[in-house]
Amino acid sequence: MKQYLLLFSALIVSCTTSTYDDIVEIQDEDPTALVTFQDVAFVFENNCTACHSNPPQNGAPMSLTNYSEVKNAVETRALLDRISRNEGEQGLMPLGGPRLPQQQIDLIIQWNRDGLLEN
Repeated sequence: MKQYLLLFSALIVSCTTSTYDDIVEIQDEDPTALVTFQDVAFVFENNCTACHSNPPQNGAPMSLTNYSEVKNAVETRALLDRISRNEGEQGLMPLGGPRLPQQQIDLIIQWNRDGLLEN
């Protein structure tokens, strides 16, 4: 009888009053809004400019400190490929990892799809 009481107690304690709306991230932003450089700039500022500063450091071949430099890197220097590589794969950026969070990579890819808009 103790086993059933213990099982029943565990089931009751594990129940929750949360609803689907409580656990699903609610987006306040318009999903049809275009992604601009203003939306992705934080990724480059936080993850790239230690090496891709102006002037570049640690052997980085170019600066990624402003819109035109980042846009050029996407268009001509395979930036999307470099940030999309798997963890541990040669050429992954940021150099030495870790790989950027997929959400940030997806945001940069969407910025490219939306036309690399400045603002």
